[in-house]
Amino acid sequence: MYNKVLLAYDGSESGRRALLECAEINDLLRAEIHLLAVAPIAATLFVAEGFVADVPQEEENARFAEVLKEGLEQLKSRGVSAEGHLVTGDAVREINRLALELKCDLIVVGHTRHASRLERWWRGSVGASLVDEAPCSILVAVHRGK
Repeated sequence: MYNKVLLAYDGSESGRRALLECAEINDLLRAEIHLLAVAPIAATLFVAEGFVADVPQEEENARFAEVLKEGLEQLKSRGVSAEGHLVTGDAVREINRLALELKCDLIVVGHTRHASRLERWWRGSVGASLVDEAPCSILVAVHRGK
């Protein structure tokens, strides 16, 4: 049923929950797993001379490379081999792009239920956008937060 699975991983508690659930269901599926970390585009500040990054993009990319490495190690410790992918950009766009490119059957993401409706409105919802745009089925691993 699901031969290729794309697991979007950001190192958060909800991301770890999604990683663990993906490892558990893969005992049954024996699917090809692809672990994706999406480094956000560095925020910029406008100064008189032009735009200056709040955090240099190289630092964001290096941080998410470590997140990806940690996720791959966690999967490996659970007997799951996965191919890692690190990209920079908008999470929803990059998740959907890679899922299409790899011809994935399932996307796995994490979600935390502690955010208020106002917080979700302000930050946007990756999950809601994925549901609208995903090229395949989605498994949402829910983390109840603190």
